[in-house]
Amino acid sequence: MAKYLAQIIVMGAQVVGRAFARALRQEFAASRAAADARGRAGHQSAAASNLSGLSLQEAQQILNISKLSAEEIQKNYEHLFKVNDKSVGGSFYLQSKVVRAKERLDEELRIQAQEDREKGQMPKT
Repeated sequence: MAKYLAQIIVMGAQVVGRAFARALRQEFAASRAAADARGRAGHQSAAASNLSGLSLQEAQQILNISKLSAEEIQKNYEHLFKVNDKSVGGSFYLQSKVVRAKERLDEELRIQAQEDREKGQMPKT
């Protein structure tokens, strides 16, 4: 009886170990794919995400922006900043998130403008 119980425990440990190893391989592959996708998006954009602590998508969600346009960013920023002002019962935390989101989107606009300038300066061959 003890022999069978020991075999069941060993088999169970092997099954769990294989499942864990498979999950680890899948997570590693997904992480690598995400890193490759970020690399294609541009190194400056990834660096801006690291500096601001917000990804581009998070910043767009916070300010409710679907496409990057300076006017829409400024309009939504001003509205959300006023609504979340502490003097009108708003949240300082949310207000700071709005500010960080605007900074991140402004940085992305700056990066895109710089890339457009660089593409325009490339000699045609």
